[in-house]
Amino acid sequence: MLERFLDRTQFSSYDDFMEHFHVRVPENFNFGYDVVDAWAAEEPDRPALLWTNEAGEERRFTFADLKRDSDATASFFQELGIGRGDRVMLILKRHYQFWWAITALHKLGAVVIPATHLLTEKDIIYRCERADIKAIVASGDPIVTGHIDKALPQCPTVKYRISTGPLVPEGWLDFNTGVELAPEFKRPEHPNTNDDISLLYFTSGTTGEPKMVAHDFTYPLGHIITASYWHNLHPGSLHLTLADTGWGKAVWGKLYGQWMAGAEVFVYDFEKFEPVDVLEMIHKYKITSFCAPPTVFRFLIREDLTKYDISSLKYCTIAGEALNPSVYEQWLKLTGIKLMEGFGQTETTLTIATYPWLEPKPGSMGKKGPEYDIDLLTPDGRWAEDGEQGEIVVKLPKEGRKPLGLFKEYLRDPQLTAEAINNGVYHTGDVAWRDEDGYYWFVGRTDDVIKSSGYRIGPFEVESALMTHPAVVECAITGVPDDIRGQVVKATIVLAKDYVERAKTEGEKLIKEIQNHVKRVTAPYKYPRIIEFVKELPKTISGKIRRVEIRDKK
Repeated sequence: MLERFLDRTQFSSYDDFMEHFHVRVPENFNFGYDVVDAWAAEEPDRPALLWTNEAGEERRFTFADLKRDSDATASFFQELGIGRGDRVMLILKRHYQFWWAITALHKLGAVVIPATHLLTEKDIIYRCERADIKAIVASGDPIVTGHIDKALPQCPTVKYRISTGPLVPEGWLDFNTGVELAPEFKRPEHPNTNDDISLLYFTSGTTGEPKMVAHDFTYPLGHIITASYWHNLHPGSLHLTLADTGWGKAVWGKLYGQWMAGAEVFVYDFEKFEPVDVLEMIHKYKITSFCAPPTVFRFLIREDLTKYDISSLKYCTIAGEALNPSVYEQWLKLTGIKLMEGFGQTETTLTIATYPWLEPKPGSMGKKGPEYDIDLLTPDGRWAEDGEQGEIVVKLPKEGRKPLGLFKEYLRDPQLTAEAINNGVYHTGDVAWRDEDGYYWFVGRTDDVIKSSGYRIGPFEVESALMTHPAVVECAITGVPDDIRGQVVKATIVLAKDYVERAKTEGEKLIKEIQNHVKRVTAPYKYPRIIEFVKELPKTISGKIRRVEIRDKK
C-alpha cells in the first residue's frame, strides 16, 4: 500500500529519511476508496480492526468487512440526502460504528465532525450554529442523546438524529437498522477534490471559544509518517492508541496512517480508564505497539507489571503533553522499552518526533520531520540560535502546495486564520528550544512562559521537577505579577492522598519541602515562590489545564 504513495518506503538513517521521503499525492484522493477499498480488492482477508469492550464482547473486521459495512453506511446516509459538503457530527465514543461512519462519509465527500460524548447542550448548540450541521450520529447513551435533544430547538440545520443504540429515542433514526436495510451503494461520480474539506475539528484551546480547524481530503496522507515512521508500524502490527474518537488523536492513531501501513487497529471500548485494564488488553491480545499521553504511563508505572505478560509490546510512543523524564526512566526500567515522543497539533500532523533511527533524549520531543520546515522564532522576530527559546513555527513554501497535513483554515474566521498564518509561516503558539544535535525541547504555550528577573521560565520544566516529589499528583505552573521581579512562579498542586492531611497541619513545612526539592532537581531560580494546594485543576473539555483560569483567579 505504501508503494502507492511513496517514492521510497525504507530508509537507512534519519538523514536518509529527511532527504528522500516524498509523498506522491493522487488527484482527488479519497481515503475510503484509495485505501480501505484498495485493501479490500488486493487483500480482502487482511485484519483491519479488532474491537472489544468492558463486557468482553469482541468484533474483528477485515478490510473486506469494512468495505461492505462502510458501503452500506454510505448508502444509508445517501438515502437521507447526505452528500458532498454536508456536515455530519459523530459522537460515537470508541464504538466500532465510528469506523463505518467516517469511512462512509469520506466516500460521499461529506464533512466529518468528530466530537466527544462530554459535550453539553451549550456545546452542541455552539457547534451546530458555527458549522451548519446537517446530521448527528451518536451512541445511544441517554446522557448523550438527552443533551442533543435539549439542544435541538436551537439547531435548525440539524435534519437527522441517528442513534447506534442500544437506546433509540423517539424522533431518532436507528443506525443499525438503516445500515442493514440500505440498498446497494452507488458511488458518487465526483465525491471530492483534494481541496474540499473532509474533516472539521472544534479544538478547545485554553482560552476563548473552540476554533473550527478544517482539513482537506489529502490530510490522511500526512499520517503516513505518524504510523510508519513514528509508531514504527508494518503489516502484522497490532496497534493501540488510547484516544476517544472525539479527539484529533484518534485519527492519528486509530485510522489513517495505521491502515496505510497495513497494520491492525486495536480498540478497547471503555467508559472509565483503569490502568490494569489496559495492561490486561496488552496481555490478552498480544498488542505490539502502544501510544498514549504521559498521564497514562504515569498510572501504568504504579501498577505491578509482573502480573501481566506484556512481552508482545515492542514499541511505545507518547504525545498529547510533554513527557516528564522521570516517567521515561521508570517505564524503561520496568519494560526495557524507550518511550518515543512526538509533537503536533489539531492543525497539523506529526511535526517533530523521536523517529526509530534516533536515540531518545528523555524530555525532548525529538527532531523535525521531512514534511514540515520547522524553526523557532524569537519574540523580536529573529530565528532562534541553538539553546535559545522561540515559538515553534512552520515555514511555508513560497510556491506549490502547503505542507501535507497542515490545516486549510479556521473555518469562517479569516481574522484568526490570518493571525496564525502570516509572513510565510504558521505560528503554533508553542515555545521550545533546540539543542546542538537538533532535538527540540518543549517550554510551554507562548502565553504561559513566565518572565522573572530577566529569566524566561517555561511551565513544563518546573512541573516536571514538581512531579518527581511523591506529594504531587498533578500541578500547574503560572506567573504571578511581582513589583520587583516582574513575575514570580506559582505552583497550583493537587496532592497525593497521603499528603492531604499533612498539608492541613504542616502546610508551611510541606511547602518548604517541595520548594527545596525543586531547587535540587532544576535550576534554583525556577522554584515556585508561591504554592497553593487544591482539590482539582481547572481543565478544558479535552483535559488541557486552563492556566488562564488559574491566573485570573483572585
